Amino acid sequence: MALDPTKYADWEIAEAAEATMKTVYQLGEELGLEKEELLPHGHYVAKVDYKSVLERLKDRPDGKYINVTAITPTPLGEGKSTTTMGLAQGMGKRGKNVFATIRQPSGGPTMNVKGSAAGGGLSQCIPLTPFSLGLTGDINAVMNAHNLAMVAVTSRLQHEFNATDAFMKRRGLERLNIDPRNVEMKWIIDFCAQALRNIVIGLGTRRDGLMMHSGFAIAVSSEVMAILAMAKDLEDMRRRMGGIVVAYDKRGKPITTEDLGVAGAMTAWMVEAINPNLMQTLEGQPTFVHAGPFANIAVGQSSIIADRVALKLSDYVLTESGFAADIGFEKFWNIKCRESGLTPHCAVIVATIRALKCHGGAPLPLPGQPLDPAYNEEQLEWVEAGCENLIHHINTVKKAGINPVVCINAFHTDTDNEIKLVRRLAEEAGARVALSRHWQHGGEGALELADAVIEACDEPSNFRFLYELETPLRERIDLIAREVYGADGAEYTPEALEKAKRMEADPALQKLGTCMVKTHLSLSDDPLIKGVPKGWKLFIRDILTYGGAGFVVPVAGAISLMPGTAANPAFMEVDVDVETGKVKGLF
Repeated sequence: MALDPTKYADWEIAEAAEATMKTVYQLGEELGLEKEELLPHGHYVAKVDYKSVLERLKDRPDGKYINVTAITPTPLGEGKSTTTMGLAQGMGKRGKNVFATIRQPSGGPTMNVKGSAAGGGLSQCIPLTPFSLGLTGDINAVMNAHNLAMVAVTSRLQHEFNATDAFMKRRGLERLNIDPRNVEMKWIIDFCAQALRNIVIGLGTRRDGLMMHSGFAIAVSSEVMAILAMAKDLEDMRRRMGGIVVAYDKRGKPITTEDLGVAGAMTAWMVEAINPNLMQTLEGQPTFVHAGPFANIAVGQSSIIADRVALKLSDYVLTESGFAADIGFEKFWNIKCRESGLTPHCAVIVATIRALKCHGGAPLPLPGQPLDPAYNEEQLEWVEAGCENLIHHINTVKKAGINPVVCINAFHTDTDNEIKLVRRLAEEAGARVALSRHWQHGGEGALELADAVIEACDEPSNFRFLYELETPLRERIDLIAREVYGADGAEYTPEALEKAKRMEADPALQKLGTCMVKTHLSLSDDPLIKGVPKGWKLFIRDILTYGGAGFVVPVAGAISLMPGTAANPAFMEVDVDVETGKVKGLF
C-alpha cells in the first residue's frame, strides 16, 4: 500500500514502492524486448539497445506523441515531471499502453534547491537514488567528452606557442593559430559552482600551459549534451561531434573538434551513453530517462532516440520539455520536432493555482523561504489576473497547430471557486481542461487528465513550424520574441549584432536551428516580471554557435551558463544509512 504523501517525504514513498517494483527483466518482457536488447545496470535500471529495436520494429506504426509543458513557473516549479509520471499512471489505469520519456536530472539542482526532478508524492520515477545520483553514467560521459575537447585546445595552444614550425612538421601537425582570447568553450562540471564561472588557467611555467582566461559551465549546458538529445544514431552523433566549434583562429575562422583531431575520441566516450535508460513510474509504467539539457540555457529536451524507441514500443508516448511553453515547448516545436521528423498529437500545459496567483500580483515566492500565507487563501482576483499568463501559453501551443490540454495540478489548499475560474477561462481560450490530483492519489487522481489527453489525441491537428530554416536569423529571433514571448521585437549589443550579421552571411550557419537562452521565470528576459509583460524588447547580449548540435544560441538577458548554489542547498538534507547503505533525504 502506498504511503500518504501528506505525511511522508518523497524519498520515503519511493523507498517503500521500490520494495515491490518490477525488475527490468519484467519490464523488458512486457515491452516485447528481445533478451539482447536489454542491457541491465543492476535489477531495476537498464539501457536499451536503440539500434536493434528500431531496426526490428521499423515497420511497426508509431504510437501517439504527447508533449508535457507548463505555464511560466515560480522558483518552486509547476510539477511537469510529477504530472508526466501521474499522467502515465492514469493512462495505465485506463488500460493504455503508455511510455514516458523524461530528462536525466543534473547534480546541480539535485544538490541545490530544486531537487532531483523525479516527480513527487505518488507520481514518481523510481528507483529514486540511481535516478538522482548519476544513473548509468551518461552525464559523466558527457563531461569527459566535453572536457577532452578543452584538453585538446589548451594543449594545442601551449605546443603551438612554444614550438617551431619544424617541430610541428616533424609531428605531422598543421599550425592552427588559435586565438587564446577567443576560445568559445569552457570546462564543465555537474554542480552549481559560481566560484568557477571565471578563472585563469596556465599559471606557473610554460610547462603548465598557456596562461589565459577560462571558466566552467554546468554539464547540462554542454553542446555534447545537446548532441546526445538531438542525435538520431551513432553515425549522426559522430558527425555532429566533429562540428563543435571550440575556438577561433587569429583571423576569425572557427576551429572545430575535427580540426583538433579529438572528435573521434569524444564520440568514443559516448558510445554507451547513446542508449536510453529504462526505469518505471511508481505504478510500473515504463519510462526512458535520457539526456538532460536545461531549457533556459540549452535545448531542454529528452533524447530523440528515446522518443523514437518508445513510439515503437507503445501506443502513447509522453515527452516532457523543460520549463514553460515559451522556452521548453518552443524548442520542442521548432527544434526537436524538426530534427526528429516526429509530429505531436497534443500538448499538456501544467498550471498550479499557486503560480497563477504569483502572476496575478501575489508576493513573489523565494526559494528556501516559506510561502506568503496569502497563497493558502482563496484569492480569485489574483487567480483571474494570473490566467493571462496561462492563456498566453495556450495560444502559443495553438500557433503550433497542436491541441492543448490544461492540467490544473491541484494542491490541497486550492479552493473549488479558484479551480472553476481557471477551468472557465482556459476553456474560453480554446483548451481542454482537467483537474488532476496525481501527487496525492497517483494514477487514480489523474483519470480526468488521462481521458482529456486521450480525447485530444483523437482529434485532428495541423502541426506547423513557427519559421523555416531559410528565414534569416534576426527575423527568427524577432518571430520568437513577438509570437512566443509577447515582446515588441529584439535589440542587440554591438557584439551580438555583428555576430548575427556574420551568421546570416554564412550559408552553413543559416541552415542551423535557433536555440534561445532566456530566464524561465518570466516571459520576458527579466525574471522578476510576471504575468504577460507589455511594451518591452528582448535584449540579445551574445550569440553562440553550436554547430555540432545544429543550432545557433542567442543569449537574452543576464543569464549564466553556470548557476550558483544557494545558502541552504538540498545536499544538507542528504545522508546515508550506514547500516543498510540506503540514501535518504533526496527530494
